[in-house]
Formats: sequence, C-alpha cells, structure tokens
Amino acid sequence: MVRIRMQKVGRPHVPHFRVVAIHGTRARDAASLEVLGHYHPMEPGDKKIDINAERLKYWIGKGALPSDTLRTVLKKAGVWAQIAA
Repeated sequence: MVRIRMQKVGRPHVPHFRVVAIHGTRARDAASLEVLGHYHPMEPGDKKIDINAERLKYWIGKGALPSDTLRTVLKKAGVWAQIAA
C-alpha cells in the first residue's frame, strides 16, 4: 500500500519536511516514489506548505493514504478542502 507522509530533511533545530508518496512498509528516510511538496513548520503564514495539489489528488485517487499528521497539516493550510472536493 502506498502512503503519503512527511520525510524529514534539513539541519538539527531547523525542521524541514518533504511530502512524499512512498510504500507503506518503507522506513521514513527510504527512497520515495515521488516528492509531492515541502513543509516548513518554522516559516510564517502561508509559506509553510508548498504542495502539488494535482499530484496529491492523483495519488489519493490511486488509493494512497495520507498519514494522520500530514492530513492535519493539510487541513490547517486549507489544501485538504481542495483535494476532497
């Protein structure tokens, strides 16, 4: 099963995440199928998340499940409403 989740990159104390489509049994930092966007939790305002909504919708349409944490981030950013519609 394919999961959509965050993959941690960046320096210590400066979190940065890639939003990736990856096989569900793979480790967090394993090779991903596709990079769908980026999440910067330290950035102010609407610069926190940069995501390709079209590709995200494609993967969800193929049966990929987003992680609970990613779903929460997408809802706060207002992206989840675009995907679910």
